Order: sequence, then C-alpha cells, then structure tokens
Amino acid sequence: MTVLISADQLASDLRSDRPPVVLDVRWTLGGPPGHGEYLKGHVPGAVYVNLDTELAAHGAPTDGRHPLPDVAALQRSARRWGVSGGASVVVYDGGGNLAAARAWWLLRWAGVSDVRLLDGALPAWVAAGRELESVDVVPAPGTVELTAGSLPTLDVDDVATFAGTGVLLDARAPERFRGEIEPVDPKAGHVPGATSAPTGGNLDADGRFLPAEQLRARFKGLGVDASTPVGVYCGSGVTAAHQAAALAIAGVDAALYPGSWSQWSNLDRPVATGS
Repeated sequence: MTVLISADQLASDLRSDRPPVVLDVRWTLGGPPGHGEYLKGHVPGAVYVNLDTELAAHGAPTDGRHPLPDVAALQRSARRWGVSGGASVVVYDGGGNLAAARAWWLLRWAGVSDVRLLDGALPAWVAAGRELESVDVVPAPGTVELTAGSLPTLDVDDVATFAGTGVLLDARAPERFRGEIEPVDPKAGHVPGATSAPTGGNLDADGRFLPAEQLRARFKGLGVDASTPVGVYCGSGVTAAHQAAALAIAGVDAALYPGSWSQWSNLDRPVATGS
C-alpha cells in the first residue's frame, strides 16, 4: 500500500494528463474551521474539505464525537470534491497530516484505492518552493461510487476484548492515556489493556512520517509484529487514522475503532489509569 507522496512528485503529477484530486483538510479540535486558512493559500486546485461536516456523522454522545459518515453521504461529498471512479486523490492539512489522515482512511475504507498523504503536509509544499493559490476551488462534480468496508473497523464490543488477543494502540497524548487530564471527554483514562502510542511519535521534526524501518522498530517496541492483530483508537477516531497510516507505512494492517475514547467514556465501560 502506497501511503505517501512527496511535494515534488505531486507537483509533477499535477502537470500530467490525469492530475490527482487534491483535498485540503485543515482542521483543529475545537475550531475554528479551516476554511479561512485555506483561503489564505493552498495547493493549486485543492478543494477544501470540512472534517466536521463531511468526514463525520453526528449523533448521541454514546456514538462518539466523530462517528463514521454514512457511505451515501460520503459519496455525495466525494463527488462534490470532484472524485470520479479510478481517480487518484492526494490529501493534506496544515501540518503533520493528523487531520488529513481521516480523509485518507475514509476514502480507502470506502473503496478508493489510490489515496495518498502529502508527506509533510502543506509546510513541505511551501518548503519545496511551490506556489500557492487563494481561490475557493469548486470542481466539476465527480461520479465516484463508494462502498463501505474496504478497511477493517472495531466496534465497542470488539474493543472490550481486543487486548486479550492483539495489541490495542491508544494514539492520544500520554497524559490523557494515563488519566492525568481529560479536556474533552467525560472520563479520564484509557481502555483496559491498551498501550500508549502517541501519534507524535510517527513524525520527524519537520512533520514528515518517519522512514518505514523506524516506524517498524517503533511499533515492534510496542508489541506489534506481523502475527499480531492490531487495533487503534484515539479521542474521536481522527488521529487514530494517522496511526493506521503509520502502521501501513510500516507494513502492518490495523483495524480502527471509530467511536474511540469519546464513545467508550460515554458508556458504562471500565476505565484504566496510569501507565
């Protein structure tokens, strides 16, 4: 699975006869929406994607803060972005791809096979001396047909027993995993049996993913090997997709728990604290 594309390769592909669809997924927890930053400058031709409204559904707290969107709704959004069958898609955000990975994972989950993350995100594009544009891009509608289920997921009952047979990685900050703070969700701590694996450990100082061999070594140190089932979760299922991308670069398949801690902590489920 090819996960990443460099700024130079993207620039070359954009000049080709079949340029990729480029999606700008700038987002931060608690807002404001990233559209304003998008309009200050983005990769030429990139379409702005609203993570909260287009990459997530919304329901009761017991569903989590960012449940997976209905595949029909995701298809409508993907067509708005200009995605058609057989298209290549490149996604990025304002730094680190912690938000863009959600679009990468969702589109692959929905059956789009050629989706890549711009390694280093927008800062890498700028550092390579590439131009930006500030218009609000509205492409011709696409025709893509999406079908859910191309990547594995876990539900809350799966997660309850997963650590007994596999490695369950918690992608949140260590202090949230330990239960020392909880700024968003109703309970502090982690799923019993989970292992702390903050997403920041997937990146170098420039916000690029570590090389595959370094990621393999990182995850091996956390108990992951080729024979071990791996599950990932985070606060609301967004940065867990970044963990899934890092594992894919390392050659490891992982199942994502979309409800993540935001769902688990709103249910009557056991909570562990400490390291």
